[in-house]
Amino acid sequence: MAKHVSETPATQFLKKHGVAFGEHPYDYVDHGGTAESARQLGVDEHCVIKTLVMQDEAAKPLIVLMHGDRKVSTKNLARQIGRKAIEPCAPEVAQRHSGYLVGGTSPFGTRKPLPVYVEASVLELPTLYLNGGRRGYLVSIEPRVLTELLRAQPVQCALDS
Repeated sequence: MAKHVSETPATQFLKKHGVAFGEHPYDYVDHGGTAESARQLGVDEHCVIKTLVMQDEAAKPLIVLMHGDRKVSTKNLARQIGRKAIEPCAPEVAQRHSGYLVGGTSPFGTRKPLPVYVEASVLELPTLYLNGGRRGYLVSIEPRVLTELLRAQPVQCALDS
């Protein structure tokens, strides 16, 4: 029996823009990350995309979308987007920018529009699994949604984790 998931700002955003998406609830585990959601849903962790809220040297927020099994090189990212430095936001700062709880951050329906950068190889996957706006809930979408709807800019900043 599939769990019913109530709407989130992310699903409202996707529906408003006519985006087809699959719903994938799972049992949220603290600090389980993408490895845990991938295991429970039976999907490749490489296709589970992390939504990371980061900031530049002027504390301007941005979102980085990265493969679940990779880390972000903040040095490479900063260089590619013309910033001096990039660092992850503190959880409470990330929450203030995105409107989502850490562990439930979606790139869709953020409190205010944030620039989105996506690891280029993410766009080559057939299907992406991203957070749907709450802990324990992923949505599956086609990669083109990121570039068409969020105007995500491809970057190459992945490190093997």
